[in-house]
Amino acid sequence: MGQPELPPVAPGTVVAEISTSLDGYVTAPDDRPGQGLGVGGEVLHDWVFGGPWTYAEAAGGALGQATGVDRQVFDRVFAGAGAAIVGRRMYDVAEGWGEESAFGIPCFVVTSRAGEPRVVGAGTYTFITDGVRSAVRQAKEAAGGRHVLLCGGASVIDQCLAAGLVDEMDLHVAPVLLGSGRRLFADVGGRVTLEQLGVVQSALSTHLRYRVVW
Repeated sequence: MGQPELPPVAPGTVVAEISTSLDGYVTAPDDRPGQGLGVGGEVLHDWVFGGPWTYAEAAGGALGQATGVDRQVFDRVFAGAGAAIVGRRMYDVAEGWGEESAFGIPCFVVTSRAGEPRVVGAGTYTFITDGVRSAVRQAKEAAGGRHVLLCGGASVIDQCLAAGLVDEMDLHVAPVLLGSGRRLFADVGGRVTLEQLGVVQSALSTHLRYRVVW
């Protein structure tokens, strides 16, 4: 039996999109600039790069690309997005994605530290100091009716869930137990009910899609 079709993300939707281990960690220990997913955490993004990769390969620009089902998932999530939201730690660990635009769309960085907006290629980084509600509002305005990607890390996704701001979740579950690191959903603060929308899988990840029921 083949994989099910992947419907497009509905316009205006806020989608929390993140890779995680089976035991719920979105990074391994010691995540920092130069090793953004921590020591041994690269496996979480094997699906993005078409197989195992290293931080040295990433620094040298020698990464592969997603293929097959993983490519379909990647394209569905990113192709129609109009804006993105990330947390300041993710931004800092990624070193602001250097002189490249990580998403090619407006990106809003939730932070306690003000900063001047950055324009990088087709993308912009705007620093939001008044919380996730403001970040989501501004991202929706910038998206122009397209969907908004809530890309992590774990803290900003938890904050948005706690505030009732998430419409859907796409979880990309790597076949690994990391044992420790930064855990997703640790600070949601209460029950969240989900409606299953579908699942597809490859050898590198199981891609779970949910609607958040408010």
